[in-house]
Amino acid sequence: MPVTQRQLAASLRACAHIADREAIAGFLLDPATQPSINPFRTTSAGAQRSTWAGQSFEFRTSRTPALGLACLLRALDVLQGDEALVQEIFGSGPFRAYVYHRGDGCQIVGAVLHGRGSVALPAVTSPAPRRTTRRSSPTHARQLDLFAFAGPG
Repeated sequence: MPVTQRQLAASLRACAHIADREAIAGFLLDPATQPSINPFRTTSAGAQRSTWAGQSFEFRTSRTPALGLACLLRALDVLQGDEALVQEIFGSGPFRAYVYHRGDGCQIVGAVLHGRGSVALPAVTSPAPRRTTRRSSPTHARQLDLFAFAGPG
């Protein structure tokens, strides 16, 4: 059963090791983002380490903005070269997102979002955080009262 974009975005948001996870997940959830042609869906950590090390150099020299690349390279660096990964590719206009997982869509290894050339990355808005009722903390009797020291004007 294929993994949906919504499932990947939810798994990505749970990955504390990916600094730009909210922006990449937001891109995946954008209605304009669609799955792209993916000739090498099954891949290995070693192949992707080599690919993205080269891409990293290309992105720096062409000043192509990318999110998640440093986190992906760190994650790939600690994996065995022959470890199997699944690559998911999504696109919208000049932007591409690559998400790597261990086959179930839950164990995300890393993700990258980039544009072409020096095109700025899309501004992805995260959904508003859910409001929860906060219990107010009790005021401590020894709390400093600044107005007590001001005295009458």
